[in-house]
Amino acid sequence: MTPFIAEFIGSMLLLLLGNGVVANVVLTKTKGNNSGLIVITFGWAIAVFVGVYSSATVSGAHLNPAITIALASIGKFEWTSVPSYIAAQFLGAMTGSGLMWLAYKQHFDATDNADDKLGVFCNSPAIPNLFYNLLTEAIGTFALMLGVLFIAAPQNSLGALDALPVALLVLGIGLSLGGPTGYAINPSRDLGPRVMHFLLPIKNKRNSNWGYSWIPVVGPIIGAVIAAFVFQLLQS
Repeated sequence: MTPFIAEFIGSMLLLLLGNGVVANVVLTKTKGNNSGLIVITFGWAIAVFVGVYSSATVSGAHLNPAITIALASIGKFEWTSVPSYIAAQFLGAMTGSGLMWLAYKQHFDATDNADDKLGVFCNSPAIPNLFYNLLTEAIGTFALMLGVLFIAAPQNSLGALDALPVALLVLGIGLSLGGPTGYAINPSRDLGPRVMHFLLPIKNKRNSNWGYSWIPVVGPIIGAVIAAFVFQLLQS
């Protein structure tokens, strides 16, 4: 398996399971309908665990363009490999979201609220404010990136559970910082599914809120790059 395939598969599983838990909570007539934020955050943590575990040994399990760019910015990843990694991440995210839609097709059809349908795919702020929404995404991804860098080279391997610390980190970010924007903290996690929401023949869907779409892209990149340089400073 090549790094491109590993990033694709890891991102596909991440979005299939991550957006899948949102669909289970939000859409009409599902078994998990209205089970709440706690279920969503735990579901996303498990999605991260599966995505990281499935790809870590081959690609390093970036699964996030912000992480890829941040690692390259401090010399921990080759810039020449950045485009292929980001392409794999976006394609995987789009594929995973498409599979999720197929699994929940009947429930999308049964759901009347177009905002809920969009929310299954991508993020929107609880209180729209471009500055604070951008800041929230940057802070959340700062925490993610800094934590990942400290976790990346553990002294004691946990074997199959080596992916668990990153999953717990994402769980903590979701519980603590997920309220304002839904904690995208990953450009491909939001933009890939948003594109799929636009492309798929979803019954009675609304627009894909492109005016907000740059926030979950730019905010995570800013936060991740700052965290990478802070980590490098701490190590010097």
